[in-house]
Amino acid sequence: MATQMIILNGGSSSGKSGIVRCLQAVLPDPWLAFGCDSFVDALPAKLHASDEGIVFAADGAVSVGADFRALQTAWMEGVAAMARAGARVIIDDVFLGGSGSQQSWQKTLGELDVLWVGVRCESEVAAGREVARGDRVQGMAALQADVVHDGVVYDLEVDTTHTESLVCARAIAARVS
Repeated sequence: MATQMIILNGGSSSGKSGIVRCLQAVLPDPWLAFGCDSFVDALPAKLHASDEGIVFAADGAVSVGADFRALQTAWMEGVAAMARAGARVIIDDVFLGGSGSQQSWQKTLGELDVLWVGVRCESEVAAGREVARGDRVQGMAALQADVVHDGVVYDLEVDTTHTESLVCARAIAARVS
C-alpha cells in the first residue's frame, strides 16, 4: 500500500515545520500539510489560557483541558477523512502525551498507511531556535525535547541538531512508498 500519511513528532522548535516545507518540495506527488500550531490557532480565543482549552505556563509547560481534547479528536478525524478520500497528508505534531498521543492517532487512522517520523534536536539547540523565533514561551523547547518521544515507536528518526531540513526531508522521502 502506498503511504497515505507522514506524521512528524518532535518538541517545539525541533525543526518539524522546515522539514514539512522541504517534504512538500521534494515528494513527487502533492501532499497537504497540517500541524498542531494551525490547530491551536484555529481554537476560539476563549480556549486560550483556559483550563478547558490550552494553557502555556511561564516556564514553557503546556497543559490541555477537556474542550481542547474533544476538538483535537474531531480535528484528527477530519485529517484522517481527507487521507481516506485520497489526499496525501503530512502532520507536524507535538506528542505531549508521548505514546498516548501516538495511540490516539493510531486509533483514529486505523487502516491508513502511515510513516511515523521522530524529529529530534538537542534541547540546547532547540532552546536557541526558540529564542530566535520569538513566538514561543521560553522553556517549551527544553521541556518537550525528550518527553514527546517517551514510548513512541517510529519508522524513522531524524536529528536536526546539525542536519538541515532538506537533508532530513530527503531521508524521509526515500522511505515513502
